[in-house]
Amino acid sequence: MTKYLSLLPFFAVVAVVSLTGTQFMPGDWYAALNKPSFTPPGWLFGPVWTLLYIFIAIAGWLVWRKEGLSALLVIWFVQLAFNVAWPWIMFGREEIGLALVDILAMLAAIVAFVAVAWTRVPTAAYLFLPYLAWVAFATLLNFRLWQLNAAAT
Repeated sequence: MTKYLSLLPFFAVVAVVSLTGTQFMPGDWYAALNKPSFTPPGWLFGPVWTLLYIFIAIAGWLVWRKEGLSALLVIWFVQLAFNVAWPWIMFGREEIGLALVDILAMLAAIVAFVAVAWTRVPTAAYLFLPYLAWVAFATLLNFRLWQLNAAAT
């Protein structure tokens, strides 16, 4: 049981990251945007991100347990930095284009994590696959929001 205590700091870091999403919520500005037809309902984001953040924390912990502070763990932290910035850029600053740049960087960091972890810590890579899929979808959504609202921003 004590080996799992080292998981707690990873959950704590990811919980702090997730708080950004609660601090910068879509508001009237976002509600007024033109949205693509494939925009998910708002209620879906909370459950999806909760599960993804659990997977992200466990993946980081697995890397740390196997490799300690390694280049792969640095990539894990880098993707979290882009993750924490996105809600602030998108909803706090209302910058769709800059949010697109951030999410593209986040997606690249997630792909890098999966690619490096694939042979070194495969379970961590597998845990990142739903995150990769969701952020790829979110990137497409961000891109279409930017396209549809370019004149308004």
